[in-house]
Amino acid sequence: MTWKTKSTAAPDSTTILRGLVSKKRVPLGSEVYNRILETLYDEAAALDERRIDDWIAMIAQDIIYQAPIRLTRTGANRDRDVMRTMFHFDENYDSLLMRSGRLQKSAWAEDPPSRCRRFVTNVRVAECDTPGEYEVVSYLFLERSRGDSPDNENTTAERRDVWREVEGEYKLARREIIVDQSVLGMSNFAVFL
Repeated sequence: MTWKTKSTAAPDSTTILRGLVSKKRVPLGSEVYNRILETLYDEAAALDERRIDDWIAMIAQDIIYQAPIRLTRTGANRDRDVMRTMFHFDENYDSLLMRSGRLQKSAWAEDPPSRCRRFVTNVRVAECDTPGEYEVVSYLFLERSRGDSPDNENTTAERRDVWREVEGEYKLARREIIVDQSVLGMSNFAVFL
């Protein structure tokens, strides 16, 4: 599968990514679907339980991990609301290692650490053109509690992933997180989505 980096927010853009791009759908209940779904649940549990090293072991060394900016548009361009030229974060393996190391040691934004629950739903899977790679689109609901505040923060997003089978396990090779808000309701994105 070829990932497009062209901004879909440009008025002249003809590319609007919604849902699965690949037409080679993996059926619900199949072995591949169930294994990928289990991997997504394991990933959410590792992050919720702050087992960051376990999460790092689930990602490929050539990972691209991005959250593009969301715009609010009306009229003819209302569906061109994802700006793929500006990002909340645009990371690779080395920057994820550095960021995860800081979270475990000295990141003041996560001291004390957030208590999170990630709910992964609406999982759709399709085969990519590259054998052993799967396009996975899922919805994420993240609920976060910070310190002693009685008010939780939350966010919702669509995640557009590529998971690669490596020696019988799936590794996250690409993630694009399309947050539903154009103005973030969370104080920061110090946690991984």
